[in-house]
Amino acid sequence: MTQDVFSVEQVAAKLGLHVRTVRNYVRDGRLKAVRIGKQYRIAAEDLAAFTGLPVAERAPAAELSGVVEIDGVDRAAADRIATMVVASVNGSRDGGERPLRVETIYDGERSTMKIIVLGDLAAAADLLRWIASITENLT
Repeated sequence: MTQDVFSVEQVAAKLGLHVRTVRNYVRDGRLKAVRIGKQYRIAAEDLAAFTGLPVAERAPAAELSGVVEIDGVDRAAADRIATMVVASVNGSRDGGERPLRVETIYDGERSTMKIIVLGDLAAAADLLRWIASITENLT
């Protein structure tokens, strides 16, 4: 999600300027801002107009990449697990968050299945807990 309003300190950090310089731009009227109490808030649109560049969306702080290996599964069980995992990931998309990416691989010779999970830490943690719960119930 993109941030709509920035503090003077955040704008200074984004532009590589001193906080006083940004405050002077605001006081001189060169950078549009709203004063709330003793602090200024700068809208993303006003910052973009001031710099002539769009405000870049922040990259996620951390992302998970992991492999889950499940031993002792036959082809039918692997297909069921793969279907449930993919359906779970596709059903949890709400358009706002970055979706998880999931791949499944089955090795019939070794009777193992691997699930590769990439994406947001919190969503991946939920998925991994869910995978753990369904694999505990394999019979």
